[in-house]
Amino acid sequence: MAHAKTSYVCLPCRASYKQPYDKGRERICPRCTRPLIHVGSAFAPPRRRDTAAWRTLSVLLHAGVRFHKSCCGGPGYRPRTPREVRERMTYARRSGEPFARSLVRYDLPSGPPRG
Repeated sequence: MAHAKTSYVCLPCRASYKQPYDKGRERICPRCTRPLIHVGSAFAPPRRRDTAAWRTLSVLLHAGVRFHKSCCGGPGYRPRTPREVRERMTYARRSGEPFARSLVRYDLPSGPPRG
């Protein structure tokens, strides 16, 4: 049985590629020859011309957030706009919660952080 394909992304080219997963093999972008980033099998790429969505994706990937399927289906909540990222960055800064964890929160607490 063949292995399922997973997504790889090139941020400078704003391109996504589905390829078989091989942990030991580095994937290279066919456009710019830079290394591709493994983002997971539940990834849906934004349109190439949607620069705000690609900036948001860049923040998520640099924070270590990926798009792997969970036991219940998809990867869970991921912010889609720069505004949602800013809100979660502010919350993380004020609450002391790790940035990657606050990025994947569906709802942010409305009151002041406890601590």
